[in-house]
Formats: sequence, C-alpha cells, structure tokens
Amino acid sequence: MSFVTPLLLQVLPVVHLLLGLLLAAWTLAFLLRIVLTWYPQVDLNQGAWPVVAWPTEPVLAVSRRVISPIGGVDVTPVIWVGLISLVRELLVGQQGLLSQILMHAQAAA
Repeated sequence: MSFVTPLLLQVLPVVHLLLGLLLAAWTLAFLLRIVLTWYPQVDLNQGAWPVVAWPTEPVLAVSRRVISPIGGVDVTPVIWVGLISLVRELLVGQQGLLSQILMHAQAAA
C-alpha cells in the first residue's frame, strides 16, 4: 500500500465519514422520491420538497431518457437507490475499500 501517505492517513477518516454521510443522505433523498411517485400531485417546488428534488432530479432526468417507465411506473429512483447502496457498500461499508485502508493503517500504527 505505497499510495497511502501520512497526509492521506490524516484526511482519510474525515473523507470516509463525509462520503458515508453524503451517500446515505442521497439514498434517503431517492427513497423519498420513490414515495413521492405515489403522490404525483405533490409540487416539488413548494415547501421542503426542493431539498429532495434538487440533488435527485438531474440524475433522474437523464435516467428517464434511458429507462422508460415500466407499466407506467417510473423505476429510476429504485435503480438509483440500488446503485448508490452498492457504491456506499464498496467504498465505506464494513468491507469497503476506504474502510479496509483505514483498518490496515490503524493496525500498522
């Protein structure tokens, strides 16, 4: 692990935490978008809904062009929840890449 420098070891715990929180928040936003597909009358520009729509709509708009609705149901939020969960697990999960680097660095210290 020659790419692990002392500076990286100092910054990595913060990056690990922030990335985990960011991916968890994004997953939660997509889960809320899944629930909101059941209520098409909800205006995403009113109330607190822009907080959910702002980080998700750009990704969903591109996805909708590629993946058409199945049976009239927009499945793109479900796909993104799965993808983000996979990335989160691969990077900051218990066996994730960043978690393993941190664990090996602590064991070596």
